[in-house]
Amino acid sequence: MTHSTTLRRLITAIMILISVSGVNGAGRTMFEPDTTRVLRNPLQGWVMYLGRAWDENFWEEKGYDRMTAKGETAPVRVSDYASCAYIRTSWASFEPKEGEYAWNDPDSRLMKLLKSVRDRGLRVAFRIVVDGRDQGQNTPQYVFDAGAKGYYDPKNPGHNLSPYPDDPVFQEKYSRFFREFARHFDNPEEVEFIDAYSLGKWGESHSMIYKDNANKESVFNWMISLATDCFKRVPMLIHYHRMLGDPDDDGWGSVPADAEKLISTAINKGFSLRHDAFGMHGYYQDWEKKMAHKWNFKRPIIMEGGWITGAHHRYWRDPSGLYREGHAEDVRKGEYDAAAEARVNMMDFRINDETRSWFEDAFPLVKKFVAHGGYRLYPVSVEAPVTAKPGKSVKVSTVWRNLGCGYCPTNIPQWNQKYKVAISLLDGNGNPVKTIVENRSDLSKWIREKDGNYRTSFPLDGIAPGKYRWAVALVDTTASNRPGLEMAINKDLILENGWLPAGEIDIN
Repeated sequence: MTHSTTLRRLITAIMILISVSGVNGAGRTMFEPDTTRVLRNPLQGWVMYLGRAWDENFWEEKGYDRMTAKGETAPVRVSDYASCAYIRTSWASFEPKEGEYAWNDPDSRLMKLLKSVRDRGLRVAFRIVVDGRDQGQNTPQYVFDAGAKGYYDPKNPGHNLSPYPDDPVFQEKYSRFFREFARHFDNPEEVEFIDAYSLGKWGESHSMIYKDNANKESVFNWMISLATDCFKRVPMLIHYHRMLGDPDDDGWGSVPADAEKLISTAINKGFSLRHDAFGMHGYYQDWEKKMAHKWNFKRPIIMEGGWITGAHHRYWRDPSGLYREGHAEDVRKGEYDAAAEARVNMMDFRINDETRSWFEDAFPLVKKFVAHGGYRLYPVSVEAPVTAKPGKSVKVSTVWRNLGCGYCPTNIPQWNQKYKVAISLLDGNGNPVKTIVENRSDLSKWIREKDGNYRTSFPLDGIAPGKYRWAVALVDTTASNRPGLEMAINKDLILENGWLPAGEIDIN
């Protein structure tokens, strides 16, 4: 017997209480949750950001593999605490010349960078920026050579040409690119989400410049329809910014009359939500809070903190007065509290100093979000027969709980309830011999203080007499009912194939 086997049996004996009722011949297995392990489930956890100019060597060069963490005696790796890596990059970086796509060249800097992320078990996420203000030229030159009309950055006349989003040539070229992009990246095994309405300054969907401001809604509908048509499996996000698509250059004027309507239109077409100003009390105000509350547990929310620790973007000037100059932990706490109020599913490590600040100044909050952020699902109990006759049908009762402040968004169209509770009989080698999916299970309904309770019929026909183990999992019904979501259970109790044993049965 190996040391790991002995340890697993010891932990099982300690953590699991099995009681057998002599009246109905059922055994009940109770589980205690694991609240510390990082679970890399989709649309849950921490998002680490990638710099658009980085290459695959940044892990060491930027110190991401040896990050000092508050309260820890040894350095930690940022990638060990993240679920995915998010990059805001330009259309020009993906298609510098018409029809020449970066994903067709595995030796390109961008694709090597993304591969280094996937090699660490992280998914990737994207925002593709076309507006070049305050940045370089994000739209390929060939678009303008083909006749698209645009404008220059007022701060840098004659440089950084940006397209008018209501220009027909721009829309034609961008649509072709975006469809090719989706053909390659509409893969939920590798891609977490896509910021699919990334027009405007910094791709944040505000401060738009049109040829004709009357085209605001038609441009919005074009972009939303394009994304909906292209991404069928990867979740799409919309920025619930009050000035969504608006030409107001301030970016934070009074709320336009159509703001809520546009966001609702996108959500009703399958978009989920994000906001880029968490912790900024002058920007993330009552309207934004009400919008988050309106869609809580209907669509997941992804957050980004608004302040950075650099002196040019002074967080201590926040109108709340809560952030002390030189105390980055204050703004990190502000972001965390705003995220908890909005019930977000994902928080962000942004690049360089922001990432270091989370680890050096606020690492307890990082671990707190691991324990309580997003969704964190586990089986409270499994009750199943310990004996049965061959060919009979038996009942298995399960109770499931979510420890997180967010929810498991199985109700979004791209997932279409693909994750379900499943019960299996395992042979002596731990392999499933029969699996029953509880099709009534809806993981999106499991929120704090609302458990999922199911009594599932399990036919034993076709099962040879013998001894078996019951097991449960949260399976992906689009992947041959294999375990698809990590459960918040001590990892030593879970088999390598993802099934969690939950009692035994003797069929004779």
